[in-house]
Amino acid sequence: MLLDHCPDTLPAHAYFDADWFRAEQTGIWAREWVYAGRLHDLALGTMRRVEVAGENLILCRDGAGRITAFHNTCRHRGAQLCAATEQPMGRLIACPYHAWAYATDGRLVSVGHATPTADFRREDHGLYPVQTKEWNGFLYLCLADSPPPFRPDPGPHALDNWPMRDLVTGHRMVRDLAFNWKIFWENYNECLHCPGIHPELADRVPVYRQGVMSAAETPLPPDGPVLKSGTRTWTVSGQPCGPEFPRLTPQERANGHNFVTLYPTMFVVAHVDYVRAVSLMPTGPDTTRLSAEWLFLPETLAQPGFDLAGVTDFATTVLMQDAMACETNQRGLRSSRFRSGRLMPQEFDIFNFHQWVLARLETGQKP
Repeated sequence: MLLDHCPDTLPAHAYFDADWFRAEQTGIWAREWVYAGRLHDLALGTMRRVEVAGENLILCRDGAGRITAFHNTCRHRGAQLCAATEQPMGRLIACPYHAWAYATDGRLVSVGHATPTADFRREDHGLYPVQTKEWNGFLYLCLADSPPPFRPDPGPHALDNWPMRDLVTGHRMVRDLAFNWKIFWENYNECLHCPGIHPELADRVPVYRQGVMSAAETPLPPDGPVLKSGTRTWTVSGQPCGPEFPRLTPQERANGHNFVTLYPTMFVVAHVDYVRAVSLMPTGPDTTRLSAEWLFLPETLAQPGFDLAGVTDFATTVLMQDAMACETNQRGLRSSRFRSGRLMPQEFDIFNFHQWVLARLETGQKP
């Protein structure tokens, strides 16, 4: 609901201070579920190198399809097990240095040419595990020994009417951008910027022209379409790129875009004809790697004359407009006169996000 006051924002140094960034890495990114890619994109018998909160990890999918993850370090003398971005692993995870080998569940099964003495117990020298989760074909990692509940907003069943596990990646975009990761979520959580930053999006979603995006800010048509008359989805033409998903409810179709959010790592936008996943990873106090994936049914991609750019260009335009705004925001925060800002009543979701961040820093290492 609308705020009944105008609270302060986080302090300016929260967006570029190295100590604050380290506290977030420890208190947030090392404790929450972090997106690691689509199940379909990790072949059987493959391991992938992944970095989360500064930790070097491997994500593995064995020949039977089982997903596991470990710290990317051999228990012998600490050599890196996976040096490539992605590589085959066969039936075992083998160290390239001295040939120690591990089962795909992390158990040590061979010490190569070494001859250990009686005091060496193989069961004490398995790989260091990392928690994994699969949801709707998305893979997640958590460094915490006791992970938090997995709680996407508005709920784990929000995408049940989409054929999520059947969708494949048709296009991926990755950009390294000059802003703190929190600015991304602040921008995501308000539409006061929409009329000025997103002319194409404000035309496609008429309520955005008013600088609002939720029923808490202004009455929205409860049953009517959200998108501009004559359009059905987020493509350049506004028309579906292929057959619409058959199990969607009338309201899900009328919405035109159905958002699911999972802090701090990603959001998913489900349309009537395809799904888009946008994820981020902080790469420094004031830098972020932003990734977007467009997911389709295989038969949609296989259509004669399928126009991929006609799908991806619309959302790419919106994302790059947001990136420009976020980088502008980041540069302004460096002013010696700026200490903190003030939130407007419509920015209640930014306030809630700030409280989410601060609550996790309270239980972790304070900046």
